[in-house]
Amino acid sequence: SVEYNVKEFGPNLAEVLNADEYLQVEQLAWQNSEKFDPAGWAAGNYANLEPRLKRQDPNIAPLFDSNGNPLYDTYWPSEVQQHRLSQNHQLGFSGGNERTTYALSIGINDEQGLLKNTYQKRYSGRFSIDDQVKEWLKVGGSMSYNYQTENLADTNDEVPRRMVEDFPFLPVRYPAGHPREGLFADNRDYPFAEGTFNSVHRLDGQKYILNTQTASGSVYTNIGFTKNLEMRTVIGANVITQENPEFRDATLAGNSQAFASISNNKETFWSIENYLTYNKEINENNSLTALLGVSWQQSNSLFVNAESNNFPTDYFEYNNLRAGADNLRVDSNAQREALNSYFGRLNYNLFSKYLFTLTGRADGSSKFGDNNKFAFFPSAAFAWRVSDENFLKDSKTISNLKLRTSYGLTGNSEIPPYTSLSLLGSGYQTIWGGNVIGGTGLNRLANPDLKWEKTAQYDLGLELGLFNNRISIETDVYYRKTTDMLLDAPVPQSSGYVNIRRNVGSMENKGLEISLNTKNILTPDFSWNTSFNISMNRNKVLSLATPSDIFGVGGPGITNETNIIRIGEPVGAFWGLTRLGVWGTDEAEEAASFVSYRNNLTLLPGDIKYKDFNGDKIINDDDRTIIGNGYPTAQGSLINTVNYKGLDLTFDLQYSWGNDVMDMNLHSSEDRQSLANSYRTVLNAWTPDNQNTMIAQVRDTRAGYVTNVDSHWVKDGSFLRGRNLVLGYSFGPELLERLYLNKLRVYTSAQNFFLVVDKELLGDPEVIPIRGGAGNNVFSQGMKWHEYPRATTFVIGLQVGI
Repeated sequence: SVEYNVKEFGPNLAEVLNADEYLQVEQLAWQNSEKFDPAGWAAGNYANLEPRLKRQDPNIAPLFDSNGNPLYDTYWPSEVQQHRLSQNHQLGFSGGNERTTYALSIGINDEQGLLKNTYQKRYSGRFSIDDQVKEWLKVGGSMSYNYQTENLADTNDEVPRRMVEDFPFLPVRYPAGHPREGLFADNRDYPFAEGTFNSVHRLDGQKYILNTQTASGSVYTNIGFTKNLEMRTVIGANVITQENPEFRDATLAGNSQAFASISNNKETFWSIENYLTYNKEINENNSLTALLGVSWQQSNSLFVNAESNNFPTDYFEYNNLRAGADNLRVDSNAQREALNSYFGRLNYNLFSKYLFTLTGRADGSSKFGDNNKFAFFPSAAFAWRVSDENFLKDSKTISNLKLRTSYGLTGNSEIPPYTSLSLLGSGYQTIWGGNVIGGTGLNRLANPDLKWEKTAQYDLGLELGLFNNRISIETDVYYRKTTDMLLDAPVPQSSGYVNIRRNVGSMENKGLEISLNTKNILTPDFSWNTSFNISMNRNKVLSLATPSDIFGVGGPGITNETNIIRIGEPVGAFWGLTRLGVWGTDEAEEAASFVSYRNNLTLLPGDIKYKDFNGDKIINDDDRTIIGNGYPTAQGSLINTVNYKGLDLTFDLQYSWGNDVMDMNLHSSEDRQSLANSYRTVLNAWTPDNQNTMIAQVRDTRAGYVTNVDSHWVKDGSFLRGRNLVLGYSFGPELLERLYLNKLRVYTSAQNFFLVVDKELLGDPEVIPIRGGAGNNVFSQGMKWHEYPRATTFVIGLQVGI
């Protein structure tokens, strides 16, 4: 198969101020500073912040005409985007005879990123073989190799943020004749702005390469001792080697000192699994399958990093770290983890209608405390094929009816190795004999009682097929209770530590999942199938082993608490103040009666108005409440597939309803002005003529702006997305025979081709965090912080079978 694609920014990209709009807002913000900080204004603190004076800076003045109008109006998303063709090529072979079969596949994938200079290239191959050596012995194995190289360029969400905050009156580079001709024009060049580099500059001046090699293989033997008894042994190994060179040129690293580093990480994994299976057909109405197994797994990793800066030239990049004038800094760590499992399963089939399953497994992980490394996880299931009963066997309406129920206990060990132990860390200092000396100390509290997180699940399911399975319905109702949740819990400050990983409590999940598949039209030349599914889940914290709620800070980590874990509430519910609006002109006296939450300056009409829950005229932590929930009420998809002769059309819709999104971007791109550009929403800020708004009157940030995690940041995240639209054509048998092919299909598709959201939501409601960004922990469900933009992708492809 061969596939090519190009990408564009996806729908609902947030709008930002253009050059004229920004300059108007900046001028108004400066003028309003006299109102919000009269003492500072009288003292001359804002004299140098007058926009007219700032634009007389020798770097800025040439960017305006004689009337003070901007010569540039840069739309930064267009500047950072690249339009490069991506391609994917896959080739596979298979063959063999009655005794031996084999398969070989190779692939080349060159995926060009949405942002300039970003890419991901992957080269892969896989070979497998199976051989029936004897009637009682079968052996086989597989090998695969994957090499992937990618330039992530931006690893901390900076470029998506700068796309919003870069000044629109700046060009990408200073023009000919400018004192800084050819250099990048950055926000930091504008007086008193928040000093940083423009988004194109960041993409052009830094590399963050990640080269990953993965080699894996496995071999197996199946030995049939008797007709009913078989043993299978599988031995597997996996080696992952990552090389991560990084470089920032002198213009980005600060103080004209380029920065370079190289990290290497090698992870080796091996496993041995043994299964003993006994199959017994007792009679025509009874059959039994029993399985016993044991497995051992171990993973080892070694990480090494070296970095330096203050290079005499950018020429070396990361290829000569010793060229850096500063001392070479090195770091390393190693870790190991192991998992042992012992398990068994019993299946009993009665009349092919009544199906019983019992399973038990004991898992032991090195990650837990000495007394809790092992845990036992049983499960049981029963299914009844009702449609095979005599009273339904001849039904013309019901073609399939199956009821099933199950109970099972599962475990979670997804925590870092050594979490239960106190670890020694370097970087500590003390004074000895009048000198500062380095040392080693404990950097984490031990928890020898740390144990498996367990989830008990009850499930009741129904499978129903009607009219010869023209209509198929599958429904599952479930209840899950998780105990001994693995979370970081706060500890007393007197301990010298912030938190400790503990089994802190329990929570429940309950829900309903329904899928519906219909064959709407089915003729020799034309068919139309529909697939619909919906999933509804509710979760709630049942208990906590801590004396108080657990708070978390998601997103960029620069605000007050954003989330809470509280008994009786969803996990990680949004936590903050409730914004009622903005104080109006006729509320001046009431606003002034509040203890100031704006730099101790008197609250005025135009300031944000919060709900005072306890009526004490003080807005503080006592007024914070749960303000949203990132989990959807319902989510799912609707897929329609139409075939007419050789044509095929697939229309794939995805939806989510009832989930909230906390837009942390409003902290820096709406709540404050004059440091960087903003969203166009600030054009709806409070004015004497526009008082029915949620956005405070603009003012220079230094005049006492207010930004808090509050309900205004929480938006309805419900959406309807056009996930995929595919149109293809498969050529008929006459042409295939002439070309000696068994398949020839061409197709084109559009992915993420439309999006319907609430008008107040800026950007895409589905968060795609960059490395280290929002959305990467339990506290960040539904949290937006200048995430990597989601693309709309246009594809053309060819599939060939021989």
